[in-house]
Amino acid sequence: MKINKVNIEVRQGDITQSDTEAIVNAANNHLWMGSGVAGAIKRAGGEEIEKEAVSKGPVDIGQAVETTAGRLPHKYVIHAAGMGQDLKTSERIVGDVTKNSLLLADRLKLKSIAFPAIGTGVGGFPIDRCAEIMIGTTRELCERFESLERVVFVLFDTVSHDAFGKVLDKEN
Repeated sequence: MKINKVNIEVRQGDITQSDTEAIVNAANNHLWMGSGVAGAIKRAGGEEIEKEAVSKGPVDIGQAVETTAGRLPHKYVIHAAGMGQDLKTSERIVGDVTKNSLLLADRLKLKSIAFPAIGTGVGGFPIDRCAEIMIGTTRELCERFESLERVVFVLFDTVSHDAFGKVLDKEN
């Protein structure tokens, strides 16, 4: 789907292999990198990503901060604080971290960013609702972007990929 100059895409795969300038880490507000997407990013990019992230935390739930990408082929990892220490998230938080990650990427003058399904792992947030919120928030912000031209939702499993694809098709 294309809105103004922004392409919104859904892909299945490993976010650490995304061909974007930045990838988003589904983080907690202390920015520790444990399992799931965070663990995959730390394994592929190196512990220096977590060290830099933790030095910038804790942050408010719903906020996003950037770090270097270590050994990854990206310029940045954007850490989106989608939950606190209680490991719970909500519709508001998923919308806030999506918005704040996109606006941060645009401020960093990036052309492309890749997102996972935030809050659907340990946060237990429903994948269908996550897709609606993340794609809807992206659509709403497209006219505000000065540099962003490509937003990719990279989903590891088929169920998540299909949920995001269904929402994108419906929005088209």
